[in-house]
Amino acid sequence: MTRTLIENGHVATVDATGTEHTAGHVVLDGGDIVAVGAGRAPEQLRAGADVVDATGCLVTPGLVNTHHHLYQWLTRGYAQDSILFDWLTALYPLWSRIDAGLTSTGSAGAMAVLARSGCTTVGDHHYVFPQGSGDIVGGIVEAASRVGVRLHATRGSMDLGASAGGLPPDFAVETTDAALAASAEAVEKYHDASREAMVRVAIAPCSPFSVTADLLREAATLARSLDVRLHTHASETAEEDAYCLEHFGTSPTQYLEDQGWLGPDVWMAHCVHLDDPAIARYAATGTGVAHCPSSNGRLAAGIAPVRALLDAGVAVGLGVDGAASNESGQLGVEIRESVLMNRLRTGADSMSVRDGLRAATMGGARVLGRGDEIGSLEVGKLADVAVWQVDGVEHAGILDPVAALGLGALPPLKRLYVAGRAVVEDATLTTTDERKLAHEVTLASRELAERL
Repeated sequence: MTRTLIENGHVATVDATGTEHTAGHVVLDGGDIVAVGAGRAPEQLRAGADVVDATGCLVTPGLVNTHHHLYQWLTRGYAQDSILFDWLTALYPLWSRIDAGLTSTGSAGAMAVLARSGCTTVGDHHYVFPQGSGDIVGGIVEAASRVGVRLHATRGSMDLGASAGGLPPDFAVETTDAALAASAEAVEKYHDASREAMVRVAIAPCSPFSVTADLLREAATLARSLDVRLHTHASETAEEDAYCLEHFGTSPTQYLEDQGWLGPDVWMAHCVHLDDPAIARYAATGTGVAHCPSSNGRLAAGIAPVRALLDAGVAVGLGVDGAASNESGQLGVEIRESVLMNRLRTGADSMSVRDGLRAATMGGARVLGRGDEIGSLEVGKLADVAVWQVDGVEHAGILDPVAALGLGALPPLKRLYVAGRAVVEDATLTTTDERKLAHEVTLASRELAERL
């Protein structure tokens, strides 16, 4: 892999002090960042380098997606006017017919769109494992390799069917023992704990209304014995709050803490309905949050208290969520959505474009436990870099290049590097044939629909 020298662009490092260079450089050598600064790159690094002229570009860390359901790329457009519980019950029958092959195709389509929107690290939450469906986690890992992005996969699960008081139908759930055994197997087979890892695996029972307390407790014990992270949904809707109060006599936050599910190795998706005491518990325990503004809007779940979470010191990243509740599938646009939605909740000065960019990069890296490796443009970090073209007709003349990303239309990518490899060039994937992939997704979506 050759040395790559990116220069003449506006460099937003997203380091601890928010350093920016109006005409700066970033140098990649193999899979690492070896230089960042103002002006031209050092002469000793120029010899033999592939020089990318970033004039008219914004250079940022690659974006980090902290929550997704990649398989849902095959089920976009369903239940368009439903709240969460109704949307889930409408889609469970379809999802319960997926298999490893269909999931791999859908995941590749979803990750292709994520990459084209600036995402270099993809967090996925997969929790539907029909009997006889094959190695679904393996299919997702294969899809990530095809597109060329880093993957934080999860082995999710559901063991609380409708007959036992859960939301999912009985045919969509596993036994507790089977879920735990499969979770351990997925970690053993695919998790890479190394600094440069392209694949990591967490353990992720689905939600308080689809898993038993036994599964939550035992999954937490298992994950900590294997030294991997934990992930689930929490406090997404008012209906979830009501469910927890009715069934457990307490809030989702207290219920999850009672099962051992708050801590620095845990991140929760959504967290829309957190009160001040819950926010304080997240902060005190180091629990992270995946903020999914577009999906929360699609399902009318509400607006997460992001400003309060950040002020309390909680790590907050951004997530697309499943494409069945966010048909865009683009992580880059979530920066703008998070800025606008949180201003609606807490005021025009409560969420700046740089707050949004930080959530999409360093915030997400912290949430996934990789703050020392990705999320900012600093010497010694991994070479995951986005180069956004902001001198086109959509953004030409804009005062602030970061505002182009945080308030304007999503800029096209001039380059996207993952581990120093150009995965996107001039807004086109270099790693896979987009037309061929689109055709595969069309066929897979049709096949899944015909299984009902």
